[in-house]
Amino acid sequence: MRSFGRADCDTDHYLVSAKVRERLAVGKQATQRFDRQRFNLRKVNKLEVRKQYQIEITNRFAALENLNDDEDVNRTLENIKVNIKTSAKESRGLHEMKQHKPWFDEERLGFLDQRKRAKI
Repeated sequence: MRSFGRADCDTDHYLVSAKVRERLAVGKQATQRFDRQRFNLRKVNKLEVRKQYQIEITNRFAALENLNDDEDVNRTLENIKVNIKTSAKESRGLHEMKQHKPWFDEERLGFLDQRKRAKI
């Protein structure tokens, strides 16, 4: 940033010039927003939903215990993740995202038309 002498036009302001560098980056939230499923966590406080989730988890892991020990560790971890997600989706359900109302609707457009007509 650099300041210059007074401007040649009857003012007491100084002229300032600056160089600006700009970098563009993709935000982390924009990339992760579409991949993630959000579960309805408010249902966890209900006793019957919590018991249903516990029963589903125990049933699914009981089925996993019968698998061979020779199986790949990464594949086993993936099976555990899938089992937890599916049981959570079945017992709790997914969190419903709010649908935002558009702020500029037909009513606002009508007001603008009335204003234009009143100016004419």
